[in-house]
Amino acid sequence: MSNFIYGTSRFLAWFGALVLTLLAVMSVFSIAGRAFSFAGFGPVPGDFELVEAGTALAVFCFLPWCHLKRAHADVAMLWHAYPPAMRRLILVLVEALMLAVWCLLVWRMGVAMLEYRANGEVSFILQMPVWWGYAASFVPGALGCLVYAWRLIETIGLVKPREGFTAAEGAH
Repeated sequence: MSNFIYGTSRFLAWFGALVLTLLAVMSVFSIAGRAFSFAGFGPVPGDFELVEAGTALAVFCFLPWCHLKRAHADVAMLWHAYPPAMRRLILVLVEALMLAVWCLLVWRMGVAMLEYRANGEVSFILQMPVWWGYAASFVPGALGCLVYAWRLIETIGLVKPREGFTAAEGAH
């Protein structure tokens, strides 16, 4: 299970990087098209809509890998002043809270996706169904629920973290 979670999360992070790269290239073409409108060029139609959906997808692809690497921003000013048992308790509570927040986020995203699908709302320029963006982000979001649960299990100590990834006690 560990190999699946780490491998898929890493793949999704690379996929998110590809999506952001393509969005950046498209933005350059769109901006250049605007700059050269006098020569008959123009912006990429729906560029803002594509950036909006693509950026959300990229973020949902990055966050599971970020969480596995314990790369979220934190403030550890007093961390080493706490006794080890308190640090461990705090880490378990933080992991449980992160899992709860992520599951809530994905659940609400799923509800919104179904509502947008039911009402048939489309984007203004491309006339793309809005629920497609939610559906694309829902897949890495659902995997994120599994990743956050796995990280909680690692922090509790039920499974050993993968080599090269920080153990719960030495995270800070």
